[in-house]
Amino acid sequence: MEQSEKYDNFPLWIVLLSNLLSLSICGLGFAIMFRLGWIAAIIYLAYILVLEYRLVKNHCTNCFYWGKICGFGNGKISSWFFKKGDISQFCLHEMTWNEMIPDMLVSLIPFVTGIVLLIIHFDIKYLIGVILLIVLSTFGNGFIRGNFACKYCRQKEMGCPVDKLFNKGK
Repeated sequence: MEQSEKYDNFPLWIVLLSNLLSLSICGLGFAIMFRLGWIAAIIYLAYILVLEYRLVKNHCTNCFYWGKICGFGNGKISSWFFKKGDISQFCLHEMTWNEMIPDMLVSLIPFVTGIVLLIIHFDIKYLIGVILLIVLSTFGNGFIRGNFACKYCRQKEMGCPVDKLFNKGK
């Protein structure tokens, strides 16, 4: 792909699509966790907020898209709260699968919870919710990132630890 085909600022429709997917995953996770009670659901949301804070504070500040609109809008959000970091620092750290575990738990915790709750008391609505959660978390994320967000990302060209992790053999 040519350099000119990468976005300096992503179009709003990609940001909305990316965030709609993320909000759908979190919303389904919240609904599943809410079956345990409002405290479990609030803890789940707090966990997601901590992960988002960590992302915009520790990663987005060093990204090409700091102050710009990335495929998820986080570069702009990061610039509202944190000083610009050093773009050369973005790829110094090599991402490992163990470091991805906290992010994977956003889907995995409600998935396992949903399975256990379905075993205790079967409900077709929650079965559909659990299936939809897994489909969106796997195929949905792969589709959005592969076809829209990562595909047109300038930072990916400069180096991205997550891209290196997911495309190690390529």
